[in-house]
Amino acid sequence: MFHHFVGRLVEKSPAHAIVECGGVGYYFHISLTTYGQLPDGSEVKLLAHAVYREDAQLLFGFMTAAERDVFLLLLSVSGVGANTARMILSALAPTEAVQAIASGNSGLLQRIKGIGAKTAQRIVVDLRDKVGKVDATVDLGEVGSVRAEAIQALTVLGFTRGPVEKAVASILAKDPGATVESVVKLALGQL
Repeated sequence: MFHHFVGRLVEKSPAHAIVECGGVGYYFHISLTTYGQLPDGSEVKLLAHAVYREDAQLLFGFMTAAERDVFLLLLSVSGVGANTARMILSALAPTEAVQAIASGNSGLLQRIKGIGAKTAQRIVVDLRDKVGKVDATVDLGEVGSVRAEAIQALTVLGFTRGPVEKAVASILAKDPGATVESVVKLALGQL
């Protein structure tokens, strides 16, 4: 129903943000990831997802489309509600959540408060094939986006993700200012 809200950030805390749009204050439930990206007291654009329950109507806000996409994927898992999805995205950046799910790392998900072994395994089983469709690289910083683009390019070329990630990480450790093209060329030599 709602796609996004643009307005003045009136209040923020690690769990919520209030955005005033056209004289109306909207209360958004947010993750720590979004909280860390919110500016102080200026105009902000929050992507939104509304959750309607028997006892409440809730708005969840996200700074990036990648975070919202991962949130929606998590909601599709039986037994994972909006607050659990928000908890996961507070503990892990969207890219980390996608990587944990894609690699089958249910142990990382279990370390999050409120996520048991069965829920973590269900998340991995239900979403492993779906997370490839989520572009969770949108919210990364400069080095992160070079890393993500290089990994994506190499996996599209048919290389396995694990060795690709190791190669790209070692290249960027030696030269953090490397371009995507140079990282891909150097990684091709290592793989």
